[in-house]
Amino acid sequence: MSRAPRSSATLEPERVLVRTVADHLTAVGYRTLIDPDGTDYFDLVARRGSEIGLVEVKVRDARAVLAQALRRRGWGDWNAVALGSERSAMRLAERTRGTRAESVGIWCLVGGAVRVVRPAARWVAAPESDPYASLRERFRRWLDLVEEVGGGSAVRWSGVPGAVRRASGGRAFAEWRLDEPGAPKS
Repeated sequence: MSRAPRSSATLEPERVLVRTVADHLTAVGYRTLIDPDGTDYFDLVARRGSEIGLVEVKVRDARAVLAQALRRRGWGDWNAVALGSERSAMRLAERTRGTRAESVGIWCLVGGAVRVVRPAARWVAAPESDPYASLRERFRRWLDLVEEVGGGSAVRWSGVPGAVRRASGGRAFAEWRLDEPGAPKS
């Protein structure tokens, strides 16, 4: 049995959530880019100085959005997920306490505003070696171009998902271990 296609009404709440998160981050000093690559690979990129934060948004399906944040960890200094349900956000925070995913921030939408259930933490502590430094620097340069021309579709990008797979030196993310330097131990 095939699934019925999503209607635009089903997608509306996620768009609202992304915009609300962008407004929240702008209010605390970040520049935000929604879907900067034009392929919906990144929901939201936040920049402040050289810092890059990535926020993945889902109205529901907390596990899927957490997996997205973990897969994209090499691109940002920190990652967060934003959910449409406070209850789902609280349960996700509880389930991931003391795990390697504890660095992922967990946010939710409550009464039209963002509530930070758990703040996002940097993936790599300052004195540690950063396995993602070159990848993140490449992403910074690409984001500079996107901001300069006013949109990701005008800047040629060789395929973010493909580049992510190469970030491990050829291994697929399914083979990655999440115990890189600085990751909380379970």
